[in-house]
Amino acid sequence: MFFWIIITALALFCAAILGVAVLRGRAGAEPPAAYDLRVYRDQLKEVDRDLARGVINEEDAERLRAEVSRRILAADAKLREGGQAGGQPTWAGWAMTGLAVAGIGGGAVLLYSEMGAPGYTDVPLKGRIAASDAARANRQTQAEVEAQMPEAELPPDVSEDFLVLMEKLRETVEKRPEDQRGLALLVRNEAALGNLAAAYQAQQQLIDVKGDQATAPDYALLADLMVSAAGGYISQEAEAAIRAALEREPREPRARYYLGLYYMQVDRPDAAFRTWRTLLEESQPGAPWVPLIRSRIEEVAWRAGVEYQLPEMEDAPGPSAEDVEAAGELSDEDRADMIRGMVSRLSERLANEGGTAQEWARLIGAYGVLGQTDQARAIWEEAQQVFEGREAEMEMLRAAAQEAGVLE
Repeated sequence: MFFWIIITALALFCAAILGVAVLRGRAGAEPPAAYDLRVYRDQLKEVDRDLARGVINEEDAERLRAEVSRRILAADAKLREGGQAGGQPTWAGWAMTGLAVAGIGGGAVLLYSEMGAPGYTDVPLKGRIAASDAARANRQTQAEVEAQMPEAELPPDVSEDFLVLMEKLRETVEKRPEDQRGLALLVRNEAALGNLAAAYQAQQQLIDVKGDQATAPDYALLADLMVSAAGGYISQEAEAAIRAALEREPREPRARYYLGLYYMQVDRPDAAFRTWRTLLEESQPGAPWVPLIRSRIEEVAWRAGVEYQLPEMEDAPGPSAEDVEAAGELSDEDRADMIRGMVSRLSERLANEGGTAQEWARLIGAYGVLGQTDQARAIWEEAQQVFEGREAEMEMLRAAAQEAGVLE
């Protein structure tokens, strides 16, 4: 309420200043016609002085006196007609005053209702930080969040044979709970089926088996699966997984992305912006978290009070428009052959000419999708030699290798 009293008083004060100026009808302490009369009388005296000094002759003096006298009569008539108001109609002054009050007061209220936050109480920095700390302390657990989620459905294209193989895989892992390769396969396939809760439970079991050997990507994958199972909400357990990943590798990209998302959820857009901006600047255009960050970082910057312009993104390499159009007209078998041909050409080019880490990651992922695990593993091993010591590129390659099932 105090805020509205202040802005109302300011609007009325500004309108009153304009209204007084309009109602007075002049800028000085006398009507404009009175000022003109004084000037014209001075001009008559000046004509007499010029005549006495011989600057002008008698004929010019008479002509000037007649012209100045005519102006004096006109100004005097205007002064008598307008009076002290200077000839301005009274109703026009009051009308302009009313418009000023309505325009300034009403315009200010309308502008604030569109761009401000009516009804939102003042929250100083100390209060916002305290509220954020409270939001952190009161995060829901993973189980609480999942209890609110709808039951997952199997993908429509899953075959019965695959489901039978999954049952066998689960039985095998149950009998051999320390089999790291079996656990990694279980994580990947449970996630493919949409059983995200089962996937992250298997990933947690894999981390427990690895013990101190568990890596930052292991924990980042655990956080990824937990967040996905919770519909994007970062629970207490998911936050712990994010922190564990960053403790082992502070530049782990997926963990940094989720850390920024976590900051947004606990109302710390300033920390979220710093985290995402650094990650965006260090990432290759084809990284999976890049479009997610680009779609929200400008809003995050605005909420953080930072002026930020999203940089242009370089086009990620991929098939041309003609390739896509041609693939749409092929049969499934021909399309698969076309994809294999594109992958083969990419492999040859990288082997002969080299390429970016993004292209190497694409090749690893493509072989993984095609089920050619041996080729994906060979490319991954070669990429490690090519990009040795370049940690940012290696993070992208590790993620691709893990998705392809060649890195545990």
